[in-house]
Amino acid sequence: MRNSDSLLAGLAMTRRDLLGVFAGAAIASTVPFSAIAQAAAPASGTAQAIADHFSGVTTMQGEFVQFGPRGEQTGGKFFIQRPGKLRFNYDDPSPMRVIADGKNVAIGNMKLKTWDLYPLSKTPLSLLLAQRIDLSAGMVKGVKEESDLTTIALGNNTVFGNSTITMMFDPKTYDLRQWTITDNQGKDTSVMIFNVKTGVKFDDRVFRVPYESIPGTAASRD
Repeated sequence: MRNSDSLLAGLAMTRRDLLGVFAGAAIASTVPFSAIAQAAAPASGTAQAIADHFSGVTTMQGEFVQFGPRGEQTGGKFFIQRPGKLRFNYDDPSPMRVIADGKNVAIGNMKLKTWDLYPLSKTPLSLLLAQRIDLSAGMVKGVKEESDLTTIALGNNTVFGNSTITMMFDPKTYDLRQWTITDNQGKDTSVMIFNVKTGVKFDDRVFRVPYESIPGTAASRD
């Protein structure tokens, strides 16, 4: 199965769930969420400092590698602007685009010229893109601190069901290295990022969702 076909299969699963933006399987280096959940404890000052550092990164761009449910791998370029904005441009042959404009997340197939739209607030991506990550809030599912990795798992059962997002940071530089989204079916997505630049200025068009191409969504652009 080609990477693009696998991605489409994952997106079909996402449409049924409505709470995860991506579907996939975590790579071997990912810390299992179950282990983090079992070790859940109040966040330390160091963990909050890492979260504050990440919250202070208003813009960032770089490259990513995403690992899928059957071992498939896709990559591309990502763009983030806090709060609430994200774009994933997948490398060929994948026809997919993912754009969050602060209100909605749009998943597009550029080959078929189709788009699917989901409220950002209903996906765990909203936690990654929040103005500030507050580890004193009830969203914290677990924090795991190791010498080479600090892992923070966030979720909200009322909003996201069993979906969670687990973010992994370098404990020395406080830089984000990877995140994993676990959907309601227990399936994971792992996205590793590299060649990251921060403090980048973006054109408004980078995060523009083409509402005019999505039937019945005129009100969503307001």
